[in-house]
Amino acid sequence: MIGFIMSIIAGAAMSIQGVFNTRLSEKIGLYESNTFVQGTAFIISLIVMLIFGKGNIKLLTETNKLYWLGGVLGMIITVTVMLGIKDLSPVVSISVILISQLTVAALIDAFGLFDTEKIAFGLSKYIGLALMLAGVIVFKLK
Repeated sequence: MIGFIMSIIAGAAMSIQGVFNTRLSEKIGLYESNTFVQGTAFIISLIVMLIFGKGNIKLLTETNKLYWLGGVLGMIITVTVMLGIKDLSPVVSISVILISQLTVAALIDAFGLFDTEKIAFGLSKYIGLALMLAGVIVFKLK
């Protein structure tokens, strides 16, 4: 149940953050706003880690180096969300993002990529993705 609640909070926060970041970028610039957003996130993350962290950051060198690209992806995510919202609208952009996220997550599960457990991607999941895509198309119609 906690995972479900946290996922709802994450989705809501991502949608709000996307709009906030887009509005900020309209005033100060795309990469300037990204620097501010990522910089404040780093500072807050560092403080939270120092107070609540129970892991061992020294073990970073013992992890798969591919996973170090999470920070690079964070920058790509922030910039592309801002550009998508600017060009489409919050609801259309986030809808397309969600479909993309679900499709890629399904592929990760289906192929067991990145040390995840392999999970079958059956017909019902294809139908679900098609329905979501149709929903975005219908929503975009004027």
